[in-house]
Amino acid sequence: MPLSIKKMTSRLSFRQLQVFKAVYELQSYSKAGDLLGLTQPAVSSQIRQLEQGLDQPLFEYVGRRLFYTAAGERLYESINTIFIELSDLQTDLGALKGHVAGELKLVAVNTAQYMVPYLLRAFLDLHPQVSVRIKVVNRATALQRLNENNDDLVIMGMVPTDKPLASLPFLDNELVPVVPQGHPLLKQPEISAQQFLNSELLVREPGSGSRLALEQHCQQHRLPFAPAMEIGSNDALKHSVIAGLGVAVLPKLSILSELELGRLKIAKIEGFPLRRSFCVVHPQAKHPTPAMQAFLDYVQQNIKQFERMFLSE
Repeated sequence: MPLSIKKMTSRLSFRQLQVFKAVYELQSYSKAGDLLGLTQPAVSSQIRQLEQGLDQPLFEYVGRRLFYTAAGERLYESINTIFIELSDLQTDLGALKGHVAGELKLVAVNTAQYMVPYLLRAFLDLHPQVSVRIKVVNRATALQRLNENNDDLVIMGMVPTDKPLASLPFLDNELVPVVPQGHPLLKQPEISAQQFLNSELLVREPGSGSRLALEQHCQQHRLPFAPAMEIGSNDALKHSVIAGLGVAVLPKLSILSELELGRLKIAKIEGFPLRRSFCVVHPQAKHPTPAMQAFLDYVQQNIKQFERMFLSE
């Protein structure tokens, strides 16, 4: 006989639902525990209590893999609705008090990860009731997420012009040619782009915005683009240059400390740096949430301050 609403609500807790949601989405008790700051036994205990309260198994192991049951799938659908309603309630209650509240889901391309935390500090001081979630991805993944409308806002450069996207440029992104300290090119009075590109060029993976910018520059100026090695992140790329594996074109924002310490040097080459703009992007048809609109307004109103913060010599 199905449980009555009164009995069901007396047996369930929001913590149990939160734990269940994490296990369902991550398909792992241990990963859910890491996310929520719980031990695996604590996660297991919460799920067991929830299953006892509902009188239904929610997960099952087949071999070593965790799968959800039909009851688990149905519960997840209901929980999603509950948490969406709670988020909307938080936003509405904040609005009644004259405050912006709710969740802001941001995506930042790899290049932008170095400055996004500094943007958020002042924004969260203004709007402490906004909860921010950030994903750092490459440009190809950012475009995919834009197409799927998975997030509120994407911070990226090189915004495609063939898609219905709203874009707010707010900061220059300089891509500079760098060599390690003591590199032979630094002894030459002049360095040509050809010499630089022939000096064991290290690049990001296909789909990276900085790689695309360099490819376009080489194509426009009829320069050969023949990388010696592909490397999957800006941090790994700059350390590869420091280690003497080759040269690279990197976002200046990502190497400020290395430049200050003298571990990397910017090569003076005609046509460089490559200049692009960081932009806050969203689909044109997207209806902004209060938190999303507040962030757009904040960026628009503080462009000059961002320039002083990040571009001052």
